[in-house]
Amino acid sequence: MSEYVSRLIAQVKAKNPSEPEFHQAVEEVAQSLEIVLERHPEYRSAKILERMVEPERVVMFRVPWMDDQGEAQINRGFRIQMNSAIGPYKGGLRFHPSVTLGILKFLAFEQVFKNSLTSLPMGGGKGGSDFDPKGKSEGEVMRFCQSFMTELFRHIGPDTDVPAGDIGVGTREIGFLFGQYKRLTREFSGVLTGKGLNWGGSLVRPEATGYGVVYFAEEMLKVKGQSFAGKTVAVSGFGNVAWGAVEKVTQLGGKVVTLSGPDGFVYDKDGIRGEKVQYMLEMRASSRDRVQDFAEKFKVEFHPGKRPWSVKADVALPCATQNELNAEDAKMLLQNGCMCVCEGANMPTTLDGVKVFLDAHVLYSPGKASNAGGVATSGLEMSQNSMRLPWSKEEVDHRLHEIMTNIHRTCLETAEKFGMPGNYVNGANIAGFLKVADAMMDQGLV
Repeated sequence: MSEYVSRLIAQVKAKNPSEPEFHQAVEEVAQSLEIVLERHPEYRSAKILERMVEPERVVMFRVPWMDDQGEAQINRGFRIQMNSAIGPYKGGLRFHPSVTLGILKFLAFEQVFKNSLTSLPMGGGKGGSDFDPKGKSEGEVMRFCQSFMTELFRHIGPDTDVPAGDIGVGTREIGFLFGQYKRLTREFSGVLTGKGLNWGGSLVRPEATGYGVVYFAEEMLKVKGQSFAGKTVAVSGFGNVAWGAVEKVTQLGGKVVTLSGPDGFVYDKDGIRGEKVQYMLEMRASSRDRVQDFAEKFKVEFHPGKRPWSVKADVALPCATQNELNAEDAKMLLQNGCMCVCEGANMPTTLDGVKVFLDAHVLYSPGKASNAGGVATSGLEMSQNSMRLPWSKEEVDHRLHEIMTNIHRTCLETAEKFGMPGNYVNGANIAGFLKVADAMMDQGLV
């Protein structure tokens, strides 16, 4: 590691204590950029990377709301507006007890590169709250969302910052948030994405991230002259991303054999297809947050407290959450013959796990490239809102497929150009950085 990069990482850690996920995200990107910063000293002189790791704005606020018993509750709300060099801030809202400033900064930082890779004019941002919608009544969720938006509305807009959904924020929550925004601003605009289909939403948006992961993995397999046909696939998670991935893998002739949740994972040797895929939607809607229900309903194996990476699979799609796959998991996947790992979640592999995959020269893609399908389709929803025109499912899916194919090509070509052929991590980080860095250079010291 160069002296410049080592110093920058040390500064980030010193200025942002107790934010390990953010440190991890910055370190991974900074290491990839060493060769770029060496070839282009103008980026160092302009302190582009130092500016990128500092959010343009951090909004933190209290969210008071009344529960069904008439008791006041207080949560904390955030919006991280990380970088707007190439467009309005764009990134999801996450409602989950694990939400902290550090988690959201890592997600916002990753979002800058991810959005850049889509080639759509979107900057990077992220937000949310430590509020947990699970176990809350419809009225409680609505009152929380209305209180949250009562503060957030003054910081967002269709040409300023366009939030979307994320963990804990689905179409219901987006609806409550949008309704309050409309009430406060007296305007109907494309300020949020992930909206209901009958009031400005886009077809394919719920399944877009999962579809995009599989489209990207399909391109990776083509590099080796392979396809999903006849492949066994291990998937983690059971939410929107996993659901879309399972559906698309099945359509392409693959067999998904695992799902996972906080309680463990299920193994279905016959493959998860048909009514089993539809049941994933029921599991998600139930708010029970467990995959044991799937195992009991379909009489398949349940492994409590474990992750699915011990199962024999040709392809692994981590679609749950950050740091769910470590070095030991990575070694186990390789021992069981896994040839392709394509991330569906944000940073699901630890740095030591990534090193195992890169050292083994298997096909491995970071989430900032392969899970960009969700935000890409959010960008398409923004376009439809601006034009006041809906597109068909086929058109949205076609555009999504095209975007993911282009991201794959960009990653490979960039890695090749900088002397690291086949390295999707460096290809994604460098390609994402260059577009944003050049925009920042053009716009001066802002």
